[in-house]
Amino acid sequence: MPFLLLIVAALLFPTVAQSQDHGLKLAIGDVGVGIGDVRRLDGVRLNFRDRELERVRGVNATIWTHDEGSRGEVQGLALGLPLGGAAEVRGIALGVGAAADRNLSGICLGLIGSGAGEDLQGIAIGGVGVGAGDRVRGIVIGGVGAGSGGSLEGLIIGGIGAGTGGALRGIAIGGIGVGAGGSVTGLMVGGVGVGAGEDMTGIVIGGIGAGAGGSLTGIGIAGVGVGAPRVSGFVAALLAGGEHVTGLAIAPLHFRIDKAGELHGVAVSAFNRVDGAQHGVTIGVLNVATELHGLQLGVLNIARNKQSLPILPLINYSH
Repeated sequence: MPFLLLIVAALLFPTVAQSQDHGLKLAIGDVGVGIGDVRRLDGVRLNFRDRELERVRGVNATIWTHDEGSRGEVQGLALGLPLGGAAEVRGIALGVGAAADRNLSGICLGLIGSGAGEDLQGIAIGGVGVGAGDRVRGIVIGGVGAGSGGSLEGLIIGGIGAGTGGALRGIAIGGIGVGAGGSVTGLMVGGVGVGAGEDMTGIVIGGIGAGAGGSLTGIGIAGVGVGAPRVSGFVAALLAGGEHVTGLAIAPLHFRIDKAGELHGVAVSAFNRVDGAQHGVTIGVLNVATELHGLQLGVLNIARNKQSLPILPLINYSH
């Protein structure tokens, strides 16, 4: 009711629009209704395309995306009919396409796409794509793709792909691929491939492949191959390995430790090949170790560092 009375008063005693306003401002001070490119308004503002916007607190409804030079801010609802947004949005951005040129704090929903040019804090959902040019803290979901150019803390889901150019702390899920350019702490799941450019701590699952450019600490599972230079925890795939592996590895076809690497734990595979040092147990059809300091169980076991009986069936041991 107070707002309705304000509109009536504004219509009876309208404020004359200042020269810098390119539109009709029906308001008491800055409070009321604006039609056109009104610079500042607290209330409801309707415009085709924002060029001179400075600030709206309330509802800002537009038909087309704002001019690239616009530095305006919307505190409340940025409504695109069909396209809308602002340089800064604090509240809700809604439309067929909805975005903030710089930062968005709140909720961004776009039938096709949504996101922020820099930081995004809150929830962003796009029917096709969603993303942020820098950091994300919150939830981003895209029907096809979702991503952030910087770090991400929270949840990211992409129907085809999801990823971040920086570090990830949280959950990332992609129908085909998921990746992070930096370190990962949390859960990553990809229908085909999953990877972290640096260290991975948590759970990583890939339909075909999964791995990390640094260390993998936790659980790594893939349909074909999984590995990292340093593995600590549990890994399972047809092919698995790394340079330094500590824990349990299950690889039905092939498990390998690189030259100068070490195995500390248990590896189960048809062919266990430790080109470095084995400190633990390998179980398989063929077990080969350059340096055996543990136990081999298999049809044929080879320990190249043993002076006597380096090749034995069923079992081989060296301290």
